[in-house]
Amino acid sequence: MASVEEIRRNAQRPRGPATILAIGTALPDNCFPQAEFPDFFFRVTKSEHLTQLKEKFKLICKSLIL
Repeated sequence: MASVEEIRRNAQRPRGPATILAIGTALPDNCFPQAEFPDFFFRVTKSEHLTQLKEKFKLICKSLIL
């Protein structure tokens, strides 16, 4: 009779050839610092005329930087 450890070990191991699902990078090309995100966001959404909202958003982003 197989022990619980042997059953668990066999259950966790895949059978058959290994497959690479994806190859990627940790930082994609469209990644940029969080401090620059408000300017990017308001430029892309064509909302640069909302200066008060943009300033509030900048403060929120600054407080979230770790």
